[in-house]
Amino acid sequence: MARVYLLVFVFLCHLGLHSADQEMKHHPNCPPFPCGKLGEIKFPFTNSKRPPHCGLLTVEGCDNGVQKIKLERGGRWYEISSISQAEAISIDDKMFSELLNSRNCRAFKYLNLPNLPYLSFQISQNLTLFECNNKLSDHPSLLEYSGCNNSSIYYTEREILPSLPPQCSLIQLPRTQNGQDDIFTQLTANFSLEVHVHWACRRCYYRGGDCQVNSKQKFYCANAEEGNNKFRLKFGLGADLELGGAYFGVPLFSYTELEEATSNFDSRKELGDGGFGTVYYGKLRDGREVAVKRLYEHNYRRVAQFMNEIEILTRLRHKNLVTLYGCTSRRSHDLLLVYEYVPNGTVADHLHGDRAKSSPLTWPIRMSIAIETASALVYLHASDIIHRDVKTTNILLDNNFCVKVADFGLSRLFPNDVTHVSTAPQGTPGYVDPEYHQCYQLTDKSDVYSFGVVLIELISSMPAVDINRHRHEINLANLAVNRIQKCEFDELIDPSFGYNSDEEVKTMTITVAELAFRCLQQDKEMRPTMDEVLEELKRIESAEFMENPEEIHDDNKPLSGMLPPSSPPDCDDASLLKNIRSLPSPDTVTAKWASSCSTTPNVSGKIFSVSAA
Repeated sequence: MARVYLLVFVFLCHLGLHSADQEMKHHPNCPPFPCGKLGEIKFPFTNSKRPPHCGLLTVEGCDNGVQKIKLERGGRWYEISSISQAEAISIDDKMFSELLNSRNCRAFKYLNLPNLPYLSFQISQNLTLFECNNKLSDHPSLLEYSGCNNSSIYYTEREILPSLPPQCSLIQLPRTQNGQDDIFTQLTANFSLEVHVHWACRRCYYRGGDCQVNSKQKFYCANAEEGNNKFRLKFGLGADLELGGAYFGVPLFSYTELEEATSNFDSRKELGDGGFGTVYYGKLRDGREVAVKRLYEHNYRRVAQFMNEIEILTRLRHKNLVTLYGCTSRRSHDLLLVYEYVPNGTVADHLHGDRAKSSPLTWPIRMSIAIETASALVYLHASDIIHRDVKTTNILLDNNFCVKVADFGLSRLFPNDVTHVSTAPQGTPGYVDPEYHQCYQLTDKSDVYSFGVVLIELISSMPAVDINRHRHEINLANLAVNRIQKCEFDELIDPSFGYNSDEEVKTMTITVAELAFRCLQQDKEMRPTMDEVLEELKRIESAEFMENPEEIHDDNKPLSGMLPPSSPPDCDDASLLKNIRSLPSPDTVTAKWASSCSTTPNVSGKIFSVSAA
């Protein structure tokens, strides 16, 4: 059935492409136009002489040597030197440069990038700063610049910034690669700014409409020419067609360009190899470093995953999610996805892979990784998306050890009027939710289970599956539950980051183990939500629980904070957690278990069924 559906989909897409070409002929007022050294430019760029719907970013000075751009209507002008095929603009801002050279504190608030529902920007190389009204005496590792009236600026190049303290604001500014410790020399007025236009706004443009926001700051398409859109198709996948060099609203790259960028997919440029494709390092003609995913097969199943990942990522914009730069056409020689390049490997690499010895992760970094990953998952769930393949090999790290969650090939758009979807279990052994595997019912709690495994990896440095362990503990989840129930934390927690010597670290790691234990319950109703997990992690990182000594755990005290109905594990009691059933993720996704699925209907009375991806 899935094959028939997709064949029909592809056939209709070809018809839609013809219609789209016809539609574009109804917009003669918005052709590409030459603009000095910028070359020929098109939507989302425009000029003041064209109709409002022709673009979002106004460029002027095309007839002289200085081209300038407005990042929002009514905003100020920035001088630009180039616009890339992938809609990244190179800014050379002389006023910003003067502020930096004169060490003027106005520089910290100079770059105010707009963030609209349909348009956002990202600085390619940025430095994150805290501007605080109070002194941060509890963060001695941070560098401070106190030359501004009524506030101090905090920053670091060597460690991850802590959670945003009270009475502080977050600032991101372009960073130079060769700055000194002085804050002003670390910033630059010559930088690349990535432009992200939401797919719905692009569709609005192709219909002749104007992207606007209403009084509630919600996007709407104004003055769309419905008569010019006679052949609109509404698919279950919500797909945009390949219009004007874009697919699902993201730029299209030619196969030749990506072949050139990766040196003909040289095996020496391989970054990783997963279940669906190989990822290569590449460098585009405009100089950007990228990661190019090459799907293994060009068949109907891969096309579905290809379209699924593109559609998911075009809906999302979060600092801890990997950015999709573009893709090839579905009719390309290979199916290729182009992402931002995240240079510091995966969390798995640093825990038990090639980088584990050369750059082991400290406990503060591990806590930050847990919090940022949880933040990304909270955002996904709020967007009605289930990742479905949360694991440490899908958590990428940049040079500051900031998280970028990747790989959305298995993700699911989740209908907002049902409690679960029924679909054949897919995922990675060791991370798969056992209730999902048994009952074929996917919920957001499936991601919670997988994240619980990630938490255990972070505190133990052990892989999720290891066939060299005892057969009952091949799965890390099973091993962890056994150790936590017996309060054998010294056999679970990695001693390298101070478990045996630092009481604060010991307390925090045991509390994280407790949180992971809650995530790993077989019954999804006993697991916390990702919102609850994130809040608990933030509480642990801030050491807020340390203010209440009765909550501090050691090997002879009970763990607290279990979700009801539960008797917290008592480390003096051999019969622990009798009321909690815990069944680990399968060693293989095809393992068979006796069914223990509930037949109770969900609260909406609906089950949304989808065919296996």
